[in-house]
Formats: sequence, C-alpha cells, structure tokens
Amino acid sequence: MFFNFDLRLIFSQIYFYFLPLVFFLFFINFRTNILTNLFFVSKSTKIPRSYPIIGSYFSIKSNKNRRIQWTSDIVLSTPTLTFTLRRPFGHRHIFTGNSSNVQHILKNHFHKYQKGYLGKETLKDLLGNGIFNADGEIWKYQRKLASHEFNSKSLRKFVEKVVNIELCDRLIPILTMAAASKKCVLDMQDLLQRFAFDNICMVAYGYDPAYLLPSFPEAKFANAFEEVVRISSERFNSLAPFIWKVKRILNVGSEKKLKVCATQIREMAKEIIKEKKEKKSLLTNSSGDDLLSRFLISSEQYQDEEFIIDIVISFILAGRDTTSAALTWFFWLIFKNPNVEKEILEEIAKSSNESSTYDEVKDMPYTHASLCESMRFFPPVPVDTKEAMQDDILPDGTFMKRGTRISYHPYAMGRAEAIWGKDWQTFRPERWLEKDVRTGNWRFVPKDPFVYPVFQAGPRVCLGKEMAFLQMKKVVAGVLRRFRVVPVLEKGEEEPVLIAYLTTKMKGGFLVRIEQRTN
Repeated sequence: MFFNFDLRLIFSQIYFYFLPLVFFLFFINFRTNILTNLFFVSKSTKIPRSYPIIGSYFSIKSNKNRRIQWTSDIVLSTPTLTFTLRRPFGHRHIFTGNSSNVQHILKNHFHKYQKGYLGKETLKDLLGNGIFNADGEIWKYQRKLASHEFNSKSLRKFVEKVVNIELCDRLIPILTMAAASKKCVLDMQDLLQRFAFDNICMVAYGYDPAYLLPSFPEAKFANAFEEVVRISSERFNSLAPFIWKVKRILNVGSEKKLKVCATQIREMAKEIIKEKKEKKSLLTNSSGDDLLSRFLISSEQYQDEEFIIDIVISFILAGRDTTSAALTWFFWLIFKNPNVEKEILEEIAKSSNESSTYDEVKDMPYTHASLCESMRFFPPVPVDTKEAMQDDILPDGTFMKRGTRISYHPYAMGRAEAIWGKDWQTFRPERWLEKDVRTGNWRFVPKDPFVYPVFQAGPRVCLGKEMAFLQMKKVVAGVLRRFRVVPVLEKGEEEPVLIAYLTTKMKGGFLVRIEQRTN
C-alpha cells in the first residue's frame, strides 16, 4: 500500500491550525490579562513573558533584528548573568555570561557539551563534517593535523609573505588612490573581507583568488560564501526549525538559494583539489605548503574528497569573517578615540617601515591591547552555542536537561560591570597593560579566557588566534602609518548598526574616506 503525501498541503495545514492559536492567546492576554498568574512571569522585567505552546514567541519575533543586543540586555539584567529563553513547543534555550558557567561547559565538563544534532544539521550544507561542525574523533583528527599549520615557522611565513604582499601590493595602493581623490568613499568592511579572503585562501588552499584588486572583481566563490553564511544564520535564529527543514525538502525560497550557492562553493573547491592532486611532487613531499596539502598527504583514514572540502571550507569561514569583522569595528572605535590612535601611532613609529618583520609585528603591546579592547565591545563571534549531551547542573545552579541548547555570550560579557568595572563603557586599552618597572615599557597582560572567551577556551580554543593577531597588527600598522580612516555616516546616524550572521558585521557596510597623513 502506498501513501502519497503532499508536503505543501501539510505545510499549509500547520499554519492553518497553529497561527489562529497564537493570535487567540495573544488576544486573551491583551484584553483581560487573566493568563498572567497562570504562566511564567519573571522576577526580572527584561526576561520576556512566556506562554503555553508558543513560549516567548512575540518577544523573540519583535527582537529578531537585534537578537544579540536583546539577549545581551537580558543576560546583564540577571543576578547570575544567566537566563532561560522559552521557545515555541516547550524548547528551552539557556543564555549565559557567567564565567564559571563558561569554564564549566568549555573545559571542566567539555565532554558533556558538544555541537549536538541541531547545531550540526543547521551548518551541514556549509561545513559538513569540518572542524567547526564536528565532535569526537573526527574533530580530534582535524585539530591535530591543522595544529601543525600554526607553528612559529608557518606564522613567520604567513606574515612575511602572504600578508605583506596582500597589504603592500593591493590594500595600500587602493587606499592611496582613494586618498588622492578626496571625494572617494570606500566600503572598508568590503575591503577587509576581500583582504582576509585572499589571505585565508592562500593559507588554506595555496590559491590566490585575487579578490582585492582596484577593479574590485566580482568573485562568485566569495559571494556564494556570503549567501550561504547568511542563510545558515537565519536557520539558527528560526523560531521553528521544522519550517526551514520543510523548505529544504521542497527546495524552495532561501533553501533553494542556499543549495545553489553551496554547490558553487564545493565545485570550485573540487577544482582546486584536483589541481593540487595533479602535482606529482605533492604525494612524495613530507610536508605541505598549505593546509590542503597537509590533509592530502596525511593518513588515508579520512581521504574522502567531500571530507577534505569540508575541512578547507571551515577554515575559510574562520579566516575570512572573523579577522575582517574585528578590524572593521577596530577602525571605527579608533576614530572615536583619537587619544588611543595617538598611542598606537607612537608605537608604530618605533617599527622600521611598512615591511616590518615577524618579530616586530608580534610585539606592539599597545596595539595588541587595543585590538583586545575592540573585540571586547564587538567580538567577531558574539554568541556560541553548545548542546547538553546529558543532564547536568551549572555552577550557578541552572539545571541542564539533556538536549538543551546553551549559548555563552561574549558580547554580553564584554559589557558586564561585574567583570570589567564601572568604567566598562570606556574604550581603555590600558586595562590590558602593565608598566614594566625596569624599562617603563608597556607589557600586555592577558585576561582569563573564560572571562574573555572571544577565541573560545578549553580544548576548542582557536588554533588561529596568534595568526589572527599577527595579521591584524600588520594591517593596523600598514594602514594607520600612512592614512586616517574617517567614517562617513548618513545624516542622523551616530554610529554603525550591528547585525549578526555567524559573525558581527556593520549593516550596509562601513563607508569611509581615506586621508593621507602629512607627517
């Protein structure tokens, strides 16, 4: 016996029965308020009201365009910096900015908190089984092999060859032309994304897409990447995940677009891998010049081509979006704090020239502190989510039922007075520094990674942390030495609007004018 299901009809029936129930409950509560004492009411006025079946649907819906800021405000309004968001159909989602909780889930009980089914499924079309979407042995294998790419020798080569060429031969000439034409307005966010994309493709593939050129070429690979990241982020924020899953089955709307773009990304990756394999010397070489080469010549345990593609795409996502996001917000905050810019310029002046070596760039404590302070306000990954693999109790007493999602909130933690003091709103790099009594020079003092989990912490701490700082300091030194980056805001705007996909971005880009320094 065969059953012929019309999925479109099923989808319409769900809405037919579900939406009237939502509006009925809202109408009853609005007119009579008789439900108030029956349902969850928080002691904190900022925690949204929750109702049977639909949870905090209305609050979530009304704050969908400022999800990061909204959840941050709620976290900061609670005594333990932790709250439970009740989603439709009884799903609980914990948000925390409590450093003890963060250490608990990222280190002390690492095995209990993993990506989980929903997290993996959401990013599967983009990352597959890549390192940022994997758990267990597959994750361990990728991390062990990738760690070789971030040793001192590789980092030195990265700064002195890849970053230096991209900066001196591409970014600086573009900024020079913009400075010569005083009416020219550039999107600095786009420039930095192109810069980071070229860099990470060289590191991951040994392939130069030449995305950062004066002609600003359209790159199908990068554009497709942007679309897949955006739609994947929308999946994460979906009130009812079954909706995007049904759209994926039907191959309609945003899910159809995601499928097309993901296919483009993977096809291009396959071509690059094919070219790599055709180089006969690769298979006999004991070490690779890039991440892809390392994986291709590694143990045959994971030699499936799709898996290799997953790995490299994961590193492109990390290298492209995070460093460009951090630098975008950095240039904005430096403009707003000229006293900090002056200190950075004095430090840059001590380096020899624009082609400063690895040793010179790896120091620069004041610039390093300024970047950390910038990422305190605008962490590239503002929220990260895990799933409880078994029942557990967090240090602050919050009960974690198996299957519950928990998000630690670096964006909120960077604004917590309990962590940073009463002057948390002040952009002050000195909070990361100490004066050397003997020399009088600044010395960088890192914070507890569970208080400042911008690069994660514990076993999953970011492998590329040092590489990211070297790249960012090289860009800061190369740009600020010669130019002033002056934001161009629309009339009535006081500051850029933050939007968050998988990383933080500026809505509409970061429009700037470039001014040549005279001194």
